[in-house]
Amino acid sequence: MVSSTDKLHFKSILEVAALIQRREVSPIELTLHTLQRIKSLEPKLHSYALLMEDAALNAAQTAENEIRNGHYRGPLHGMPIAVKDLCYTQGIPTKGGLKVLEDFVPEYHATVITKLLDAGCIIMGKLHLTEGAVGGYHRQFPIPRNPWGNNLWPGGSSSGSGVAVAAGLCYGALGTDTGGSIRFPAMACGITGLKLQYGRVSRYGILPLAETMDHVGPMTRTVADSALILGAISGKDKHDSTTIEDSLTNIMEDIDKSLIGFRVGYDPIYSSEGVDPDLNNALDAAMVQLRTLGAEIVEIKVPDVSLLRENWKTICTYEAAKAHESHYPSKAAEYGAFFGDFLEHGYNTSKEQYLSAMQYRSEFSQQFNSCLSQVDALLCPGGGIPFDFPRELLYQSMDVIRQHMNPYTYFQFTIPANFSGLPSLSLPCGLSAKGIPYNMQFVGNQSGESTICQLGYAFQKATNWHRNHPDI
Repeated sequence: MVSSTDKLHFKSILEVAALIQRREVSPIELTLHTLQRIKSLEPKLHSYALLMEDAALNAAQTAENEIRNGHYRGPLHGMPIAVKDLCYTQGIPTKGGLKVLEDFVPEYHATVITKLLDAGCIIMGKLHLTEGAVGGYHRQFPIPRNPWGNNLWPGGSSSGSGVAVAAGLCYGALGTDTGGSIRFPAMACGITGLKLQYGRVSRYGILPLAETMDHVGPMTRTVADSALILGAISGKDKHDSTTIEDSLTNIMEDIDKSLIGFRVGYDPIYSSEGVDPDLNNALDAAMVQLRTLGAEIVEIKVPDVSLLRENWKTICTYEAAKAHESHYPSKAAEYGAFFGDFLEHGYNTSKEQYLSAMQYRSEFSQQFNSCLSQVDALLCPGGGIPFDFPRELLYQSMDVIRQHMNPYTYFQFTIPANFSGLPSLSLPCGLSAKGIPYNMQFVGNQSGESTICQLGYAFQKATNWHRNHPDI
């Protein structure tokens, strides 16, 4: 582990933006530096599915010319960003980790890509993910390596996004989250991940997994950087009827707000039962820090979560089978072991079973919303602890992978925000005895992104856990 505040590739977006504004570094220099680091480390890390070198250099030249001529668009102008390979990129392949889509080239950009480009971002490339954005990989594609340890699980499904941000191969990335797919790699790779309120960001041009639970969001090294990207990509989109009117372009204005008067909910049973004791100790220390910053810790009771995972599986597999019906089961042989099992389960799920699971989801979400209405946010683990995972297993069946993950991945902390559509923020909160990051999560109320970002920003301003980087 090294503390690398002096290294350009580990600086935050806001730190680098200040260097660009002061003309101490140019977009071209920054892009070349990032490309050099990618080429040096990618043979080991496998985070990029596609490096868009020529497009990135052309965009950097444009950004440099605009800034030189006084047309500065804001802190994202000239910033190297990468995106999960679920996001449509016009004229550039979008595979989603799927062999069945190996020849798919979109004819238009996803809305989030257009918005990043409008903000002046340099899109460095497309990032690897698990097949179809669930749990396992297709053998045609490499598995990203966690920079904190070759044998550590890199998180899923936005594994390439987590690895690239943690390793300094981009300054921020887009991920997606249907049951924890931003927060698991944020946990595993020691970075910050922001799952937004459902409808906050358009999903137009995003390969779907389960459309009633899919969310797009930023993955960065700091809370402030995630909030900055959120401000750029949020807002109503005529192409996505689920999007809400409010954009959060002004979210940075209040991010440095005092925590005095904030009420943070905590359920000691929910947050500790079956959870690694050292992670619980890290959460206890985080609560001490939050109290020091002026927040009140309020004990609350989270609804029963024992049926969450099975009902999530019913809903997600059913909706995934619908999303893939043009290829599955007609091309079932082209799917990998895990995702093939996943789609088969959904294909054999009846509409009655799906509707029953949706009814459970509605009832749980009402209870969960009521619980959170007592406080400004819920504090709980971010989804698990980093753990060793034999890489070959990630190409195996759903049952094999789930059996190995079960003691370490805590879906009871991630699924509630997907069921309810509430925003949640995952961020580092400690280190294990072996120097591996621990992670916690703030879950907010409806339209609570500003609140959870204020909480996370204050915590990171008072601590240095987010400044620990893997020694690679």
